[in-house]
Amino acid sequence: MKNAIKKAAQAIFYSTKTIALTGAGISVESGIPDFRSPGGLWERYNPIEYGTIGAFQTNPEKVWQMLQEVSYLLARARPNPAHTGLGKLQELGLLQAIITQNVDNLHREGGATSVIEYHGNAKTLSCLWCEQRYNSDELGAQIPPRCSCGKILKPDVVFFGEPIPIRALQESYELASSCRALLIVGTSGEVTPANTIPETAKRAGATIIEVNVEPTILTGYVTDIFLQGKASELITELVSEVETIMPNN
Repeated sequence: MKNAIKKAAQAIFYSTKTIALTGAGISVESGIPDFRSPGGLWERYNPIEYGTIGAFQTNPEKVWQMLQEVSYLLARARPNPAHTGLGKLQELGLLQAIITQNVDNLHREGGATSVIEYHGNAKTLSCLWCEQRYNSDELGAQIPPRCSCGKILKPDVVFFGEPIPIRALQESYELASSCRALLIVGTSGEVTPANTIPETAKRAGATIIEVNVEPTILTGYVTDIFLQGKASELITELVSEVETIMPNN
């Protein structure tokens, strides 16, 4: 593993453009379980009834029964060393952008400044009727939260049936098709269209570094360097190794 971490650190240090793609696995150690895992949210709440934009538009009160649980989890979560480690790589000028499938805002709270939120951010909410936007901190504990116009607010996350924001799609594709190294952390590569990012980067000639607790569908056909284990531990080791090969360190 030490050899693999050294190779990954060198790939990042000598890359002219490095990006990261993160998924639910990076936030598990912050107390946010993978919604798709056994016992996860989608096993307890039918996505058709609770996770589609149509369900929200038809019965927002019902959907907020699930969203209340999500909001509670997100309110308690704090960045873990994997989040802060990626933030450190950005501070060092070695990580140009993080593309995340997560909606928990933990990358920004962990010090990252360049984050593309592929599925939106649950810390802000909007009114589908009058388009007014709110920060979750200003709404208090009212469930479901309501707009000043009286309508129930929707978190700014991509529900099933909604498109990925066009700007996130465009920026992600442009970054993936021009990067020299891609760091994948905590994603299985099964969710479309985010799972096209590793293949796009690979076709562009990037070195693919994967950090996951177990092999994924990406491991066998796009990954060049596989680091198996907890993201918090491996990212911490990776950042430390990068710092050892930097000048003046």
